Amino acid sequence: MARRLTLYIIIGMVLGLVAGAVINNVYPAGDPALAQWADYLKLLPDVFLKLIKMIIAPLVFATIVTGIANMGDAAALGRIGGRALAWFISASLISLTLGLFLVNLFKPGVGLSLHAGEKLGELATGEFTLRHFVLEIFPTSAFDAMAQNHILQILVFSLFVGVALSAIGEKGEPIVKGSEALADLMLQITDYVMRFAPFAVFGAIGAVVATKGLGIIAAYGVLMGEFYFGLLLLWTLLFTIGAVFLRGRIWLLIRYIREPLLLGFSTASSEAALPKLFEQLDRFGVPRRISGFVLPLGYSFNLDGSMMYMSFATIFIAQAYGIHIDIGTQILMLLTLMVTSKGIAGVPRASLVVIAATLTQFGLPVEGIALILAIDQFLDMGRTATNVVGNAVATSVITKWEGMLQPPLDPDAEPVHAPTRTVAHGRAHLNLDPDNYET
Repeated sequence: MARRLTLYIIIGMVLGLVAGAVINNVYPAGDPALAQWADYLKLLPDVFLKLIKMIIAPLVFATIVTGIANMGDAAALGRIGGRALAWFISASLISLTLGLFLVNLFKPGVGLSLHAGEKLGELATGEFTLRHFVLEIFPTSAFDAMAQNHILQILVFSLFVGVALSAIGEKGEPIVKGSEALADLMLQITDYVMRFAPFAVFGAIGAVVATKGLGIIAAYGVLMGEFYFGLLLLWTLLFTIGAVFLRGRIWLLIRYIREPLLLGFSTASSEAALPKLFEQLDRFGVPRRISGFVLPLGYSFNLDGSMMYMSFATIFIAQAYGIHIDIGTQILMLLTLMVTSKGIAGVPRASLVVIAATLTQFGLPVEGIALILAIDQFLDMGRTATNVVGNAVATSVITKWEGMLQPPLDPDAEPVHAPTRTVAHGRAHLNLDPDNYET
């Protein structure tokens, strides 16, 4: 099923390009029929993303609660959390620094000679303050956090529940078992929802190409090419650092995450890839007690692709308006992005909002965002895929760091659920010899 799904997603991307190009050529720009066809196509990914969002809150809650309750050691929880945050901060600095280095090397905005004056719609730049960020971490209601899919707030509530279940011992056993069953149920539903993914990919690509046309890819080809080159370098760095810990098994990780990676790229949604990433890391040998804690944390604090994009785009806009920014100010901007970006999880077009906030703070023309709005969808595809890579590598490395990485399962096997991947169940369930994978 997994290999066929990957093939179907690729077919959906190709057909989406063709369908979008045909519609764009048949109907002239501004024709209401063009907008209507694009809206019909966009209906497919919109439905798919709603189904994915339906799964995320109960899945994240169940996996975190189960993982912490089964961990049974507050010291281990603190150690894993500390190592995760150390990795996330380091990866963020690498991503931001690489983006600054490349945009200063390539200078994609130099020569555009724009002048401030063009205005955009309102962007909520004022909300990205330290006070707002801290308050947004803590939920006023667990049900509201789950209804709004606020991953960070769900994480905080789940931490309290998991630690409390560990404290009350046997009294909480029914809730722990219920959480395990809920996680299995959500992954089974994920399997059903994923069968709709190729149609969602077809609609997402088709709608963008129908509206913008294939020509937009060529018009912004240089900027997109330089940005994707930067992402390729970032992937190389992440996988190289991962190989230091995972050694030859890093190649297996790349193979295992191909589906969530492709899904995140084609839909430009990290949320779309999260349930499938849980499944594939489970097959790779990451116990649910680790992935259930580290992955949701990573989705709030470890957005490597978005980090690089924000530093790249901010300096690009300054170059386009002919504004020179000295290296000291650029470093200060890097640190500002480092902090403000940690509150963007779940915010629509969050990277653009953070860029707008940074431009405003440093006196740069916020209307420059119009330069990248036209191709933001295509850039978003790359940075979303990079977020998936960053979180997959981080979770696997931290698991190896803890000495808890288990032998792998066949990446194309049926979905594996948490109770069958604990050490206590032995190796009877495993169908790959951990010593025989290719290095």
